[in-house]
Amino acid sequence: MDSKQAALRDEIRQLAEEAFHRRLISGHGDGPDTNEYQIVYQGKPRHIPLEQARFFLINLLYKSQVC
Repeated sequence: MDSKQAALRDEIRQLAEEAFHRRLISGHGDGPDTNEYQIVYQGKPRHIPLEQARFFLINLLYKSQVC
């Protein structure tokens, strides 16, 4: 894993922790593939590519602030 991918994974982990503490997701963690991150959303584990996981979490956190 290169440094850019490691930094992206760290950012995703921080976003996921925030979403977890706000009870927007029920779990998260490293996916089986190094290019994926697992997010448990609405009771279903989803293995999402890193860039999409970042986008998903940012949108989820933003929507929770707006509503």
